[in-house]
Amino acid sequence: MAAMVLGVIGWITSIVFIGGPLGVIGLILGVAALRKSKRTGTGRGMAVTGLVTSSLAIVVSILVAFFMTWYANETQECYDPGSFRQYRQCVHDQLTAH
Repeated sequence: MAAMVLGVIGWITSIVFIGGPLGVIGLILGVAALRKSKRTGTGRGMAVTGLVTSSLAIVVSILVAFFMTWYANETQECYDPGSFRQYRQCVHDQLTAH
């Protein structure tokens, strides 16, 4: 149950990087729950759900981190704008130049 809850919460919060660590914890608990379900014969569905959602949380967190790194690299010249309009124009110019 805990693996499933952490997996779902991790997946939902993975866009703000919190999901990655929660996903790792959920993955560990999911593996433990899956092993326990083999012995007891119950709880397999929740364990698998925890594993899947935790894995998704980790993958989405990694993808968000790569995207944010790429975005910061592409728009680094725009970080000292005079206004939001200038920032937006600078970002547009930087991203369409390639």
